[in-house]
Amino acid sequence: MIAIIRIRGSTGIKPSAEKTAELLNLNRINHMVIFPETESINGMLNRVKDYVTWGEIDRETLELVLKERVLLVGHKKLTEDYLKEEGFSSIGDLAQGLLDGKVKFKDLKDVNPVIRLNPPKGGYEAIQKPFHQKGSAGYRGSKINNIIRRMIIPGVNLNGENKN
Repeated sequence: MIAIIRIRGSTGIKPSAEKTAELLNLNRINHMVIFPETESINGMLNRVKDYVTWGEIDRETLELVLKERVLLVGHKKLTEDYLKEEGFSSIGDLAQGLLDGKVKFKDLKDVNPVIRLNPPKGGYEAIQKPFHQKGSAGYRGSKINNIIRRMIIPGVNLNGENKN
């Protein structure tokens, strides 16, 4: 299971890369999507590699994302009632089902496929450089979990209001 985050805007983007980002549902900066790793997704990532960062998401980070940021239709949080309707006992059970490939994120009804995140605490590295050159763009492997955790700031909702 890979997480893909858009890190650059649409100014100056190649039309083919813009269309590919649109097909991935990555229309804005700091939006994230989760896909199983397939050959077609890898081809799409190769086309938008200068505008996104991606890597393998682990179970703990996926549970945190599901708990804090995944929204149902109508901007409602993921609830235990919804999970029981879908046949899952907890968020951890859903996360394990996603990682094992038993369920796909797009097959969950009423779940918004795009996950909105805050900008990372401490900022991005250089967004125009690849990750292996101390930048932010491109493949980062399991280190994607670090940036996702920096983008989920506890106590702040998506409107910037303090929950505490």
